[in-house]
Amino acid sequence: MTTEPAPIRLADAARVAAGAAFDFTDLFAATRQVIAISPFARWMGTEVADVAPGRVVLRVPLRPEHRQHHGSAHGSVLGYMADTACSWAAATVVGDVVTSEFKIHLLAPARGSSLEAVGEVVRVGRRQVVARADVYAFAAPGEREHVATALATIAVLGQPAHGADA
Repeated sequence: MTTEPAPIRLADAARVAAGAAFDFTDLFAATRQVIAISPFARWMGTEVADVAPGRVVLRVPLRPEHRQHHGSAHGSVLGYMADTACSWAAATVVGDVVTSEFKIHLLAPARGSSLEAVGEVVRVGRRQVVARADVYAFAAPGEREHVATALATIAVLGQPAHGADA
């Protein structure tokens, strides 16, 4: 029987990176590992395009099974993108998290070949993080349309961030 190495969690990478400087290579590796151990993220085809403290950019190809009867991305796909971008952006700052609530505004039909979500931390507290995300659809190279925006409250599961005040 072979023993697989313990998976790297996004929270572990955030704690390692909490020192004087972030090691972006480790943060990228950690987010890829989260995808590898998350069946739904894998099924969605989630890719990390960029990650930095308090910010993440995710991409998903739009496949036929992601679309609703009008041909655009189903609202649940946009919700997944926004929720994941918010929670992963928060995790880069405070470690292990779960979403406690989020509000999404669907701005336009998401048509095209892929989606991109940009998640950013708005405020960090001891027990929660407020984050926002914007979701864009790509109909053609260079043609980006803003299709959704979201605001989320993310609950901190691990140790609170150093210096957090609420």
